[in-house]
Amino acid sequence: MKVTPTQLPGVLIIEPKVFGDERGFFYESFNVREFENATGLKKAFVQDNHSRSRKGVLRGMHYQVQHTQGKLVRVTAGEVLDVALDVRRSSPNFGRWASVRLSAQNNRQLWIPEGFAHGFLVLSEYAEFLYKTTDYYDPASDRCIRWDDPTLAIDWELEEAPQLSEKDQHGKSWQESELLP
Repeated sequence: MKVTPTQLPGVLIIEPKVFGDERGFFYESFNVREFENATGLKKAFVQDNHSRSRKGVLRGMHYQVQHTQGKLVRVTAGEVLDVALDVRRSSPNFGRWASVRLSAQNNRQLWIPEGFAHGFLVLSEYAEFLYKTTDYYDPASDRCIRWDDPTLAIDWELEEAPQLSEKDQHGKSWQESELLP
């Protein structure tokens, strides 16, 4: 397993060892011992989520104000632009974001620590997105920041207007959002 830091401290690109030949490939998508040794992090994952979205769907920027979730995310079909945003007021990186392309071809995973908002844009015809979380989904704690907030100026590499859920259409501005201490 190869771990590469992003420009945002704490957000890590994780690349598993892939064994392939003319028949296909094999890799361990998660091994707690390897994850801990490679990242230095001890995390208990309690929930796995799986979504499928078509090209142009943008989901984000989502986070929880209580029961914050660390996420280990990956794509098993297609390609996405994945974005992590630091929403911790006490962090020296507060308000900074990082983006990484994740695809079924590059097998990359992204570790997004607790205290970060998360979103992704589907770049391929469709994408299947899987992620592990360190805490359970809590609807009462769920928050959404506008994906296009001008203060954040996230570069989504858009070719056309994204497709958004009702929730994402009504995300709050950065200034209006309930952020973490």
